[in-house]
Amino acid sequence: MPPRSSTPDHIPEAPAFYRTPLFIGGVRLESRFTLAPLAGYTNYPFRRSIHGIGGVGLCTTDLVNARAILEGSAKTMDLLATGPDDRPLSVQIFGSRPGEMGQAAKFLQSYGATSVDINMGCPVRKVVSVGGGAAMMCDTTGATVRTVQDVVESVTIPVTVKMRLGWDATKLTAPFFAREFEKIGVKAVTIHGRTREQGFTGGVDRSGIRAVVDAVESIPVLGNGDVMNVADAAGMIAETGCHGIAIGRGALANPWIFRQLKAWIDTGDPGPRPTYLERIDFMRLHLVRLIEWKNEDRFGCVNFRKVAAWYAKALRLPKADKNKLQLLESLADFDAMAERWHADGQPRGWSDFDAHDAQISVPTGPIAHW
Repeated sequence: MPPRSSTPDHIPEAPAFYRTPLFIGGVRLESRFTLAPLAGYTNYPFRRSIHGIGGVGLCTTDLVNARAILEGSAKTMDLLATGPDDRPLSVQIFGSRPGEMGQAAKFLQSYGATSVDINMGCPVRKVVSVGGGAAMMCDTTGATVRTVQDVVESVTIPVTVKMRLGWDATKLTAPFFAREFEKIGVKAVTIHGRTREQGFTGGVDRSGIRAVVDAVESIPVLGNGDVMNVADAAGMIAETGCHGIAIGRGALANPWIFRQLKAWIDTGDPGPRPTYLERIDFMRLHLVRLIEWKNEDRFGCVNFRKVAAWYAKALRLPKADKNKLQLLESLADFDAMAERWHADGQPRGWSDFDAHDAQISVPTGPIAHW
């Protein structure tokens, strides 16, 4: 069977309504495609690189603990690192205490965040065990709605919510919460089309996302899950009617996906896929920005190691080079390898199919760590 193309030969027709601007509250987005939060990956260096390519409507930070924001922990401030080239920016928070969530949102507004996103979808045990993340979807008695309302009333910037379909197949509470959140002033919701019980396994239930779209009156609903290319996006839009799409793993595999999707909407043609050498150059850019993040070569290299594996797989690098990347100590070491990759050119038979098929690791169950 031939490998699946990231841009199929038959390009689906772009939906006309996606050419109109999308607003999150009073914030107009460049496109209807956003970078979803992925803990450990969607940090400032990656976000600014995505913004540099173009086409993304909004980027979201890693998941941040509301209490840790108030405590001003150094690790949390690293997660909040940003700059002028990282706008618009949504900061995603989690927690279960109304006072803490509201106060954290106030801090983020003063910090310069474009919007605040409340996480109600994280399935990881350390988050749900304290009543945050997907655990918030279990309480339909009013406590969850009051917590979100406290955040909405604490700030003037838009507040959004990202959630799953529900806790499990017997508790699909997302439509209920979407309706309630719209009533209290939430400006948009993003729906990951799996339950907490599924974790990151199984396919996305687009009919479940459609139910949320149908449940609200006017706020945007963004679909999320398993969108890796134009065909996936077209299917998500056609089957759910979603007003936008939040992309996580698809952006790790193909950082150009937002530019391609915006071009598809604007012109009907996603344009050329990135070349082998362009991928190498982006890989270096990501490393350089990780180093600049802390102004420390080793810090950047250590953080780069966890993404190096899927970069290497997408580029079909030799095993020896993969091993070197896993132990990378300096930019100079990377540049020595990159110079050789540029000189050698792409491997025989390589195509963008290789990059598309490079699998991005996900947790194997609802208690695994991303």
